[in-house]
Amino acid sequence: MSAAPRTVLVTGAGSGIGRAVAEAFGAAGDRVVVADVNRAAADEVAAGIGEAALAVTMDVTDRASVVAAVAEASERFGPVEVLVNNAGLAGGGGPLIDLPAEVFDLVLAVNLRGTFNVTQVVGRQMADSGRGRAIVNVSSIGARQPTPGLGHYEATKAAVDALTRTAALELAAHGIRVNGVAPGPVHTPMTAPLMDDAAARGAWEARIPLGRIAETGDLTPLVLFLASDQARHITGAVVQVDGGQLLV
Repeated sequence: MSAAPRTVLVTGAGSGIGRAVAEAFGAAGDRVVVADVNRAAADEVAAGIGEAALAVTMDVTDRASVVAAVAEASERFGPVEVLVNNAGLAGGGGPLIDLPAEVFDLVLAVNLRGTFNVTQVVGRQMADSGRGRAIVNVSSIGARQPTPGLGHYEATKAAVDALTRTAALELAAHGIRVNGVAPGPVHTPMTAPLMDDAAARGAWEARIPLGRIAETGDLTPLVLFLASDQARHITGAVVQVDGGQLLV
């Protein structure tokens, strides 16, 4: 989708949505920085993409880790031009009145502070280098449609949507667009327990007008589009990919 290869950094790229996104950018001819707290997983993904990929260890909750990983990526490929903030987790589930505080704190640290940390570090580099083009945040339709037992996760994704809009305003003067992609449930290792439970899976599918749970490949075209010059007049948008779930 780009005229020349760009340096693309994808967080949480060792598996699931992040892996699919990293592989899609690689297939499009971009230089891909595969960032994950699990270095072995990042190495595997980068090896599959080829010479135009670099695996880096990144704990998004730790600003020093983010700074070090971005520096390593920039030394190899130059300043980051596209950032995909994908790293996230649900951390389990349960009613808010029973949810352990440590579960809430972990999900908050990864999903919200992690998105903030990486956006701050990479966004500053993008602004200073003059080469920044786009940031795409992976959110969730849970930010707009509550599901009992997932309130802690959904609260962080609603906050990610708010960060997306503010960053879009603040970075527009630097020519950097910031958008979000909001999937419903997706087939990934994180959702494997749901997919393996016929009753739970059926309950989710019953909420989706198109009748099926998304595959990672249903999201990647939109991420690549929002990162491309074809979306040059789109910023501050959070686009759902949910099979119509928000309609019901």
